[in-house]
Amino acid sequence: MLQNLIGRKDEIRRLDSCMRETNAQLIILYGRRRIGKTYLINEYFHGRFDFKLTGSYKEKKDIQLYNFAEELSGHTGETVRTPESWAEAFQLLRRYISTLPEQEKCVLFFDEFPWLDTAHSGFLNAFSHFWNDYGCARHNMICIVCGSAASWIVENILENKGGLFDRQTCSICLQPFNLSQTEEYLRSRGIEWSRYDLAECYMIMGGIPYYLSLLRPERSLSDNIDNLFFRKRSELWNEFQQLYRTLFTNSDQYIQIVEALSIRRSGMTRNEIIEKTGLSDNGAFSEKLRDLIASGFIGVTSQFGKKKEVYYQLRDYYTWFYLRFIKGQNGLDEHFWTHSTGAPTRYVWAGLMFEMVCKDHIPQIKHRIGISGVLTEESTWSVRGNENEDGAQVDLVIDRKDHVIDLCEIKYSEREYAIDKDYDVKLRSRRESFREHTKTKKTVQIIFISTYGLKQNKYSGIVSGQVVLDDLFVQTE
Repeated sequence: MLQNLIGRKDEIRRLDSCMRETNAQLIILYGRRRIGKTYLINEYFHGRFDFKLTGSYKEKKDIQLYNFAEELSGHTGETVRTPESWAEAFQLLRRYISTLPEQEKCVLFFDEFPWLDTAHSGFLNAFSHFWNDYGCARHNMICIVCGSAASWIVENILENKGGLFDRQTCSICLQPFNLSQTEEYLRSRGIEWSRYDLAECYMIMGGIPYYLSLLRPERSLSDNIDNLFFRKRSELWNEFQQLYRTLFTNSDQYIQIVEALSIRRSGMTRNEIIEKTGLSDNGAFSEKLRDLIASGFIGVTSQFGKKKEVYYQLRDYYTWFYLRFIKGQNGLDEHFWTHSTGAPTRYVWAGLMFEMVCKDHIPQIKHRIGISGVLTEESTWSVRGNENEDGAQVDLVIDRKDHVIDLCEIKYSEREYAIDKDYDVKLRSRRESFREHTKTKKTVQIIFISTYGLKQNKYSGIVSGQVVLDDLFVQTE
């Protein structure tokens, strides 16, 4: 059972738990587009639903109601006329459900739920009434609400202050595959690449199942990337615009924000984003930041010892790739990725993305250095230089509850990395600068994270622990 599902073990356990319950279940499933939400539900329930309705992007209420009637007709075996309102539609649904056997689970699936809630349609109020007045009282009811507009789901359901307040029995935010799951998924499709190539693939696509499903085993990684992203009218030719347009109203302003964040690897403060984009500093801007965070496009980090100083960082791999390499190409070079092998700009991008991969695999890093059971907080740290002192920056600080702080040095390399005399001096100076500026009493040590590890020499002793690329592929759950 469910052998077609890669990963998603925790999600399956949670769905299993809901199915065992003897009271009604309202399951909320959300996450970034292309991440496999519909696939998960279809596979788990084997496509067998007592009723399923999928919202249509930017369609008017009458079209959505027509689709409702068509779906209901398919389940009842009788022609159902198109209702005039969502209130009437849910009354029709109630009548149909009442004809089903009560001793069996009744499974309803509303996919792309936010798209059903068109302006002034009354959909959300009608659904709230349906659930509160009828659905939640039926012990055999399983209702799954699914949507890609994660911010809409959070605001209108998970944080609803009205009829749906605290009504969900299970909420699942579906995450991208990690490296281990990506490797397992690609192997299931006949793709056996080196982990170096798998890591590069991850830096481009992240762990987004739909993107990964487009890769072909008969092609090399570079050929696949050229074919999917740089060939004219390829499968992902218009993906960037479609991705943001279908998730956000006024998508141009959301794109302005991510474009601004792509300029600075360390992230920006709210005021810096406003200054760069020219957007107004108001509640609408705050809402856009929340939307981008909820949808997984940007993340929030802080400087060590300055938790109130929040920085926003671009965290979506595909967006990074698009803005660095695809934007402006317009099919000028259909073999761009192959031709750019060894280019300095590509090497700089790879270093930046490898840092992001490491930050997305903190459990694997902790497992490798033997602190899986230790509570930690992750942050960054930097200090500006002056006439008396050079500046310093640490992209990943792991502050441990066992009174140790790990300063993680992250290096992306095609071979073992060798620390020379100058780099040794730099590492020691950075560690001492951290101690001096933070006034920490904890033990401060350096952890080296790289693709192939450190070459042992007389300077490698500065490092207290190592993590290599293979360690990031460990499945920790």
